Amino acid sequence: MKIVKFILCLLFALTFINAGLNKFFQYAPMPKMTDEQMKIYAAFTEIGWLMPLVGVVEIVGGILFIFPKTRALGAIVILPVMAGVFLQNVYRDPSQMGIGMAVVLLLINLWAILDNKEKYKSLIS
Repeated sequence: MKIVKFILCLLFALTFINAGLNKFFQYAPMPKMTDEQMKIYAAFTEIGWLMPLVGVVEIVGGILFIFPKTRALGAIVILPVMAGVFLQNVYRDPSQMGIGMAVVLLLINLWAILDNKEKYKSLIS
């Protein structure tokens, strides 16, 4: 079970590291977007610091997510980005592939948070 957990966390982390690096180097082709998605993307790129910030959060969160000692922090760092990815896929791009991938990634992130709930108790109390 420990190996499966590590592999899931590694794949999750590499997905976000890849997405973060792509925001800086644009090496992956962008999928065809609808007019509404183009408007949203244009608004995000007009705010010059937003996409680099999301890229840095994805890279740092992904790196933290790989290691068991820092996985709890990485899961919390990636959670807002993951929520955005999930909501984007549900409301703006309701394709079966996008929603399926977003749900799987969200479940892995929530599982990591629940798996490390003891580490968060000092923050709550």
